[in-house]
Amino acid sequence: MSLIIDGYNLLNAINIVGRGRGRGCLERARSALLNMLVSTLSEDEFATTTVVFDAKEAPPGLPDVSQHHGVTVRFARGFDEADDLIEQLIRADNVPRSLTVVSSDHRIQRAARRRRATAIDSDRWFRQLVAHKRDHESESPPVDDKPDGQLSPDEVQRWLKEFE
Repeated sequence: MSLIIDGYNLLNAINIVGRGRGRGCLERARSALLNMLVSTLSEDEFATTTVVFDAKEAPPGLPDVSQHHGVTVRFARGFDEADDLIEQLIRADNVPRSLTVVSSDHRIQRAARRRRATAIDSDRWFRQLVAHKRDHESESPPVDDKPDGQLSPDEVQRWLKEFE
């Protein structure tokens, strides 16, 4: 399943905002968002996830398309806004029924639904993502703290002295 995320829309929805104003602030906010996605998505999802940002605040010298730990990051250079690039990506998807588009922008949601892709509001998607991660972490098997294998003679002596 492919995932297209409206980057600034998600940033605003989950309130990841850097301190101050200007380019450095947005760079920190983008980095925080991308790091959060990498820590929350499964490794299988990295390769099929694209995060799209407007190009007006793109860091100078960065390519239009790059990778952040396997997640594709795109800046909408050559487009009036990120929505235009997102619509193009939706139209270009070969299997739109397996595509999820994360944006609270109604224009983007309509474009996704026209192609029978799933459209979901950014804040709702984020809540579901966090809940899913929390559920999977609670299902993990308990860690066995018992040592596997026998103690060396030195370790046995150290423990015997400890409890004398």
